[in-house]
Amino acid sequence: MTLLYVTTAIPYVNAAPHLGHALELVQADVLARHARLRGRPTRFLTGTDDNAFKNVTAARAAGVPVAEFVARNAERFRGLRGPLSLSFDDFIRTGTDPRHRAGVAALWRACAERGDFYRREYHGLYCGGCEQFWAAAELTDGQCPEHGVVPEPVTERNWFFRLSRYQDQILDLLESGTLRVEPEARRQEVLAFVRAGLNDFSVSRPAARAGGWGIPVPGDPGQVIYVWWDALANYVTALEGADYDRWWAAPGDRTHIIGKGITRFHAVYWPALLLSAGRPLPSRILVHDHLTVDGAKLSKSSGNTVDPVALAARYGTDALRWWLLSEVAPLGDTDFTESRLIRRADQDLAHGLGNLVNRTLTLAHRHRKSHITGTPEPLSPTLPAIIDSAVAAFNLRAATAAIREAVSAANRYIDHRRPWELPPSFDTTVATLVDTCRRITTELAPFLPDAAARLTPQLGAGPHVGTPTPAFRKLARPATTR
Repeated sequence: MTLLYVTTAIPYVNAAPHLGHALELVQADVLARHARLRGRPTRFLTGTDDNAFKNVTAARAAGVPVAEFVARNAERFRGLRGPLSLSFDDFIRTGTDPRHRAGVAALWRACAERGDFYRREYHGLYCGGCEQFWAAAELTDGQCPEHGVVPEPVTERNWFFRLSRYQDQILDLLESGTLRVEPEARRQEVLAFVRAGLNDFSVSRPAARAGGWGIPVPGDPGQVIYVWWDALANYVTALEGADYDRWWAAPGDRTHIIGKGITRFHAVYWPALLLSAGRPLPSRILVHDHLTVDGAKLSKSSGNTVDPVALAARYGTDALRWWLLSEVAPLGDTDFTESRLIRRADQDLAHGLGNLVNRTLTLAHRHRKSHITGTPEPLSPTLPAIIDSAVAAFNLRAATAAIREAVSAANRYIDHRRPWELPPSFDTTVATLVDTCRRITTELAPFLPDAAARLTPQLGAGPHVGTPTPAFRKLARPATTR
């Protein structure tokens, strides 16, 4: 069976994680858990980008030593594992992990041997928010399209990478589908960018400007490697020896999950770097859009953030994951409100799946002492296939909708069969409901692992089931009357 290596982008650690980071981590976690459920060998990597200059700027503003500041925030990202119920296999910190520094140097030397670096003076418009140079034509009313600030004119003498050398190869990879960018709208954007012509780009910064923070250019300690070049390399530097051979060099599915603002780095710059170094390429780049609050993109630099840890503490991990997976659109930005999270969780979990399991187990416990004797009828037999198709298309909203529909179908089945009247079909009805609840719980596990872990022992195995216990708490406060 095809191996899956799934990664997230690694975020800057200039501030605490926000809900947008949680979205990407949960999406990647679902892909990893679903693949494992289907028996696919899977490796899930995430981590932090410690070497960004904006981390240095934030540390200085906070009056904290850079290394201390970066370490503290990096641990906050690592600490999302519990509140979000993540199952990552590896977590890389680019500033301290010895694998990374050595791996970046090796990639740099491989590109240098290919003759793909040269030095020249550069004048550009630099946005510190995304640590990126922009062409004037790419700005929106003179502002960075990602951060809404006027870029700073910068003049530097840096190392440049011969990106233009790889334009035809990148175009062929994208047009042929050898390198898949999904959804299609994002692929078309990348194609338009490449067809307009690729320019060589700066891949280093003066070490003095970066305050000495970052990875030195091999053979030129006066320069540090540009943070994007350094950060992209984490996908392979986290793999050493046999791990590299298995998860990157061998045939398999190498999937990056990223936000739309960094598509060109992953779909153009990263493949070109790998082509230069003679390394295999990723297979898929899955792009999600932004989360917004009142129409404004979540951003650490703007202070417009929502704390996922606080949300999980207030409403529970299940409710938070379910909103991220069932409400976020596969294309187009999605606005977040706590009221939407509450409404979706109560409707689908407490009143939907939780109510179905409770009704089913109450019938079995009250009338058959939790012993199932009937033969189940097929109900929602195509659920696994529908979910497989939705996950493969990176449409997790459609996958959760399939689970929601299976729950609704089972509740309609109860209402139609009316088992509380103890008809002759009672045992068949209850057996069908138990079997359906078990199947739904199995398919639910990649999406809500905590809920599935609670429901599985309640639903038992074989002819035995447990006693009914509320699986989900209602989040909305009851209306008060005077």
